[in-house]
Amino acid sequence: MFWKRLFGRKTRPDSFLRMICEQAEHAQRGLEALHAYVKEPSEKHAQLVRAAEKDADEVRRILIDELNRSFVTPIDREDLFSLSRAIDDVLDYADSTVEEMVLLGVQPNQYLIRMVSLLRDAAEEINRGVQRLEDRPNVANDHAVRAKALENRVEAVYREAVGALFNGPRDVDHVVDMLKLREIYRHLSNAADRGDEAANIIGDIVVKQM
Repeated sequence: MFWKRLFGRKTRPDSFLRMICEQAEHAQRGLEALHAYVKEPSEKHAQLVRAAEKDADEVRRILIDELNRSFVTPIDREDLFSLSRAIDDVLDYADSTVEEMVLLGVQPNQYLIRMVSLLRDAAEEINRGVQRLEDRPNVANDHAVRAKALENRVEAVYREAVGALFNGPRDVDHVVDMLKLREIYRHLSNAADRGDEAANIIGDIVVKQM
């Protein structure tokens, strides 16, 4: 593996940025599809989320393969790997949210719609931040800061939703519904956490470039 990396074909440094940008674009597309799903649950919107997740996974596979083949990268290889993983996790949680809503028969409510709307906006900020890493690092950092602020708002809605959920269960059926919704809320909270990590990594990359 060492000699292959040393003497094998070279990957253009800008290819790594292109791939991480492509992955972030798929993530934004997936969160937009999730937002459409919670506003109007349908198989069409569910498939759009799945398609974005599959496309992003393929880009990540290629990115990791190229990282294993190359010594020269435009930014720290660990940062590239970690940023790719965090973006991937955000989209994975979006996909699992749809899967479990279908499996558990959960219908959207105001809290789900608000959380997903904020996550969609955060995904857009992360995408914009990644797109600006090379030519406008300070602008990239501004987008990362906005993404982190949106993550905080997701967590606030999450706490509000959980509080409302456990406000006086009425019967066994209500308890079952509570447990189902709490699981979905948790997926979205985890997605926000991973978005926050992606934003932190963008900030770290910007600092290292200065």
